[in-house]
Amino acid sequence: MKNILVIGSTVVDVIISLSHLPKTGEDVNIYGQSMSLGGCAYNVSDTIRHFGVPYILFSPTGTGIYADYIRKHLEALRVSSPIPAPSEANGCCYCLVEDSGERTFICNRGAEYHFTPKWFSLLDADTIDSVYLCGLEMEEEDNACVLDYLEQHPEFTVFFAPGPHINHLSESCMNRLFAMNPVIHLNETEVTSYTGESSIEAAAKALFEKTKNDVIVTLGDKGAYYHTEHESGCVPSIKCSQIDTIGAGDSHIGAVISCLKLGDPLPEAIRKANKVSAAVVQNPGAQLPDDVFEAIAF
Repeated sequence: MKNILVIGSTVVDVIISLSHLPKTGEDVNIYGQSMSLGGCAYNVSDTIRHFGVPYILFSPTGTGIYADYIRKHLEALRVSSPIPAPSEANGCCYCLVEDSGERTFICNRGAEYHFTPKWFSLLDADTIDSVYLCGLEMEEEDNACVLDYLEQHPEFTVFFAPGPHINHLSESCMNRLFAMNPVIHLNETEVTSYTGESSIEAAAKALFEKTKNDVIVTLGDKGAYYHTEHESGCVPSIKCSQIDTIGAGDSHIGAVISCLKLGDPLPEAIRKANKVSAAVVQNPGAQLPDDVFEAIAF
């Protein structure tokens, strides 16, 4: 089985629990704080790891205290990236989690978001058949080299999960991505705001017309909708109590990619992904401990 190339950031998540986000000038006490590995690419790769599917985490780790934390914890997991250490310092992501479980991100971007063309020469394309890409990195103008590399390998299946950043990417960037016929993964708000369509069905169809490939839309407690060339439908969610939503979308697309690689049809892959993301929101942070993943009854 060939590798999934996971392109994107690995960051330190500083998770802060508080009753509500403060208004300007308001003092708010927090009641919990923790640190863990995070970042869209890392979260996706960790879900792929759980499924036992081979992958390459293609994520820069530079200098500074956050880079040191990342290296230490990746080494403990025996995970490495082929990218040599850049001289720029890594940033971090402050994840503010309210009592409702909803999260707000405050990001300090650093080395983890910047790629250079020469790094892609370190990859053996013959060992890769699919690619995960998120939207954060594509906001950086100097990351056009990512698109350059993917355009050189039209044989790759591209899974693109841009998140809310889809509304901030340039038209030229989106046109290049759409030309790669990617599988698109978004949530309800993101897909309707980008397409301007009021219904999920119309929004997914509008995106399909641009990509000519599958569109997956997560709907929270309503499950997930999909639109393909031959069918569309909604896969129900798993009822659960919510601690926080950090990493829910990342785990969902990571599970979908893994299950498709293992031979599941798309509706079945989404059904399993719904179970994984339900487990994620019931656990603090973005990743699942190994024992929690192993306890999921697929």
